[in-house]
Amino acid sequence: MSNKISLNMITCRSIKQGVGMEAGKTSQKYFDACSIIEMHADDFKKLGIWKNTNVKVTSSVGSVILKAVETRQDLYPGLGHIPMGPWANRIVPAYTFSTGEPCFKGFPVTVEVAMNEPIMSAVDVVKDACGLLRK
Repeated sequence: MSNKISLNMITCRSIKQGVGMEAGKTSQKYFDACSIIEMHADDFKKLGIWKNTNVKVTSSVGSVILKAVETRQDLYPGLGHIPMGPWANRIVPAYTFSTGEPCFKGFPVTVEVAMNEPIMSAVDVVKDACGLLRK
């Protein structure tokens, strides 16, 4: 059990995200589908948390609070998944490897318990990214 673990992060579209987008990007369905990090059960044990615990995910460019859920995919231990969207965009490095598009897969993050930290709405995540959210 540790208070912080390292994961290799991937972001991509998910079916639940698509359903949430149909309801609108400010809807509860979209929030529930996208403000999560999927992790393997072994990584939950390493971090010492239960499912649905809020965690802080930090990369070289930023951090975001998300709900940790057990993987719906076939993720290996040490690999995390966040559906594409405003929450994932807070931690995706801008470096493009000369492709013109950021690398949405395979970047390192740390995950730590943030049980008492709230998860921001999609609108607040964007405002925060633009420096418009008053603290």
